[in-house]
Amino acid sequence: MFTLFIRTVIIYFTVFIVLRLMGKRQISDMQPFDLVITLLIADVASVPVSDSAIPLLYGIIPILCLFVLHRFLAHLSLKSNGIRTLVCGKPIIVIAKGVVQESALKAANYTLGDLTEQLRIKDVFSLSQVEYGILETNGSLSVLPKAKQPEIRFVRPSALVLSDGKIMKKELNKMGYDERWLEGKLSALGIKSVKRCLFVFLEQDGMLHVQEKEFAGKPGRVHYLKAA
Repeated sequence: MFTLFIRTVIIYFTVFIVLRLMGKRQISDMQPFDLVITLLIADVASVPVSDSAIPLLYGIIPILCLFVLHRFLAHLSLKSNGIRTLVCGKPIIVIAKGVVQESALKAANYTLGDLTEQLRIKDVFSLSQVEYGILETNGSLSVLPKAKQPEIRFVRPSALVLSDGKIMKKELNKMGYDERWLEGKLSALGIKSVKRCLFVFLEQDGMLHVQEKEFAGKPGRVHYLKAA
């Protein structure tokens, strides 16, 4: 029992020192290769701790090897933009000039729900308030709001009533409208089918924020229309 205790203490301090030498970062701020190596270190460290028949060096040496690999990749990333892009990836512009970039969302495996959730974390409750949105390499979303924001009388989050060509019936009914009403509003904009829409938001100020799907590689058109 005492031997197991000593082995655990040694592994603990080994992992602690290695992680400190790797740099101070929160999990949410880690680049993909940082996170992968951290998870591998945690997995390797658990083996000699849980099985006393495995020599202690079988845990310490792989941990040190992973640390050296991490430092090597970090050094190469500092010296070469190409390697940094390969290892860390590139930021992706998911909103440009107030228009959601549908192809960028698909490339990042990002849904409209993910996007609106990240905006709410940034205290932005309406997509129409955003000029640029950039998905950083660590998965966080950077937001540049529009310069001038309209006065909003009623404070409530925007309601997503249509997503990727599908009407959100419950949300639409909750707001006091039905599918026929929405289809009529879209028809007034020259949109004959809901399947042509990427999204429709009912904004706090009573406006409908509509964006059509991409066509021929070009972002869809954006429309604003009074709901009432």
